[in-house]
Amino acid sequence: MLSRAALSGRSRCNARYLFSRVRTTASSSHLKYVPASSPARQPRRHWSNIPFLTMPLMRSHGKPFAHRSELKHAKRIVVKLGSAVVTRGDECGLALGRLASIVEQVSVLQNQGREMMIVTSGAVAFGKQRLRHEILLSQSVRQALHSGQNQLKDMQVPVLEARACAAAGQSGLMALYEAMFTQYSICAAQILVTNLDFHDEQKRRNLNGTLHELLRMNIVPIINTNDAVVPPPEPNSDLQGVNVISIKDNDSLAARLAVEMKADLIIVLSDVEGLFDSPPGSDDAKLIDIFYPGDQQSVNFGAKSRVGMGGMEAKVKAALWALQGGTSVVIANGTHPKISGHVISDIVEGKKVGTFFSEVKPAGPTVEQQAEMARSGGRNLAALQPEQRAEIIYHLADLLTDHRDEILFANKKDMEEAEDKGRLALPLLKRLSLSTAKLNSLAIGLRQIAASSQDSVGRVIRRTQIAKDLQLEQVTVPIGVLLVIFESRPDCLPQVSALAISSGNGLLLKGGKEASNSNQTLYRLTQEALSIHGVKDAIQLVNTREEVEDLCRLNNLIDLIIPRGSSELVRDIQKAAKGIPVMGHSEGICHVYVDTEASVEKVTRIVRDSKCDYPAACNAMETLLIHRDVLRTPLFDQIIDMLRVEQVKIHAGPKFASYLTFSPSEVKSLRTEYGDLECCIEVVDGVQDAIAHIHKYGSSHTDAIITENEDTAEYFLQHVDSACVFWNSSTRFSDGYRFGLGAEVGISTARIHARGPVGIEGLLTTKWLLRGENHVVSDFSEQGSMKYLHENIPVPQRLSS
Repeated sequence: MLSRAALSGRSRCNARYLFSRVRTTASSSHLKYVPASSPARQPRRHWSNIPFLTMPLMRSHGKPFAHRSELKHAKRIVVKLGSAVVTRGDECGLALGRLASIVEQVSVLQNQGREMMIVTSGAVAFGKQRLRHEILLSQSVRQALHSGQNQLKDMQVPVLEARACAAAGQSGLMALYEAMFTQYSICAAQILVTNLDFHDEQKRRNLNGTLHELLRMNIVPIINTNDAVVPPPEPNSDLQGVNVISIKDNDSLAARLAVEMKADLIIVLSDVEGLFDSPPGSDDAKLIDIFYPGDQQSVNFGAKSRVGMGGMEAKVKAALWALQGGTSVVIANGTHPKISGHVISDIVEGKKVGTFFSEVKPAGPTVEQQAEMARSGGRNLAALQPEQRAEIIYHLADLLTDHRDEILFANKKDMEEAEDKGRLALPLLKRLSLSTAKLNSLAIGLRQIAASSQDSVGRVIRRTQIAKDLQLEQVTVPIGVLLVIFESRPDCLPQVSALAISSGNGLLLKGGKEASNSNQTLYRLTQEALSIHGVKDAIQLVNTREEVEDLCRLNNLIDLIIPRGSSELVRDIQKAAKGIPVMGHSEGICHVYVDTEASVEKVTRIVRDSKCDYPAACNAMETLLIHRDVLRTPLFDQIIDMLRVEQVKIHAGPKFASYLTFSPSEVKSLRTEYGDLECCIEVVDGVQDAIAHIHKYGSSHTDAIITENEDTAEYFLQHVDSACVFWNSSTRFSDGYRFGLGAEVGISTARIHARGPVGIEGLLTTKWLLRGENHVVSDFSEQGSMKYLHENIPVPQRLSS
């Protein structure tokens, strides 16, 4: 039987349809294509444990992408839509909403200059819907004539043959695609293929030429197997050592087409999130982020999809075949309502979606494996005696001092690279820099943490006598696995590590690339300290190409995310976190209010320190509020003179500007965090007006009042709703080290769990321990023999060493 590849489509020109037929000649069905060049000269890669694979056409454009981040460079992309994606849940009719979102994503990518191709299922389902409708309509007429309306509900629809359904549904499916793509000014064309179109050399060249011409004309080819004429599939036929991959389903069709067209990427959309190591839905099933050739022995494939010919095993075989041919592959979920609307775009952007097939296996563990190691290591860490955890931290403090020159040398390399590239703003450069003084302060802080760790994990908070011989305790325990993401500041690594060690938490650290040399050196010293008690796995430094957004999706592995960096970083993480709590603050808009009864000497010292000591810090003053009666006084003149001497750029608030004939530049927003030698000055009518301004424009971080009136100060302290509220003190005191916490993982402006500078206490939660003697609830019923006591038992204070 001669096979045809039928092509139809709408052209951008005046012609309504472009139609051509690829003429074919009779050939043997098992004819194998041999490239023009000598096989002996072709480099071959062999995977002996994949018997069905053979060497596909050699790619002139190189190897498949090694990492997800490279997918953004994909130019030619094949999107394979499985039957479960295209069809409705009742397997009769098309999922129009999903198709519309897929067409939109493909259109956006096409309009970006990429070359998009679609391999689609759905003709059988669409045809089944049409034929069922026609049969029911025909039967209803006969039933109405002979039996009356009451018999309509008993009508039976005969079993419909798949090839007949395909013949009835293909034209309607294509018309739907055409209508959808037209909304984006994109033309689509249909191509129907069979095995012969790939196995016969002339037919394959004809097909290849047609596809290239369509791509050249900016037309999206929509390819499907010609299900109306193909013979019934032979299950697992390509497992028997067939010379070339057979086009028995659209998974193998997509792979064969992608290799033939030298596509950069295949996106295979199905009804599961990707490839799991065991059948999805089973208790221990884990999504495989990256799949490597030879890993299929570790996968237990489950049943096939509810519709379609190919199960996950068929997808993996086709994916590996395409990968061997030089095309990257991602298998992902195209049916989930929350992600299907952007799944294709996310994959092309390199986001961690589905299963990515790669030939390059990383030398180290994946981030998922690191998180599991951190959890296991954290539990071992929490099981140590408090003295042992303290010993680890003391040793780390000593290492910071002993290896000072090595640390500073690594930091010097980071500083030089950052300055050469010129990509870091001045505040970030300041955060990146380490010094002998910083390292000494770090060592002192770590020793404070070590001393306080004697009374952290396992501390009894409450003890209650529930009934006779039934005692309840509430004790402190670690939160679990922490993910700390920090920009520039390498000193964050030993600080956070010490806090995690003290609180018995597992820790994942994600530092910025700009501090890679410093972070590697400090991490190596941290591992050396942890090794004295065999808990190196508890702290992991993420060195893979994982994007921050991808890390924030590991909700099954991470218990708390703590961002340390710019307000933009914090906002991005809060937005990206999927089911994981984020502890931190998005902005540090700190205020200092100068009251009418403020001391002249205190004002200039406190304002200078709040703004100029370290303007890049989140606890630096950004807005100076001045009582209106202070204007045109010597105190106001001294404030302005001091700011000018310190080269602070002043922006005027709306009220302040109204008092001046020639004012500084008026502030664009009263919610600005400058992070530099800049600040806003605004006038208020009194303490209540100052509090109202802080509540409206502040970020609940740190706010201070300068006054000699104790009543005014107490009113301010009690009514300002911020994490830190100060009287006659610089906002720069808002810091874990300065609070005596040893260090901090960050400052939280949230109102749940921890607030302000977060030290060891903020990294602990609690659990309840109940000790009884054969107690059951029924004993406490009205007819029972026991009564509740609920007596509080004093908790003895633990002596610190």
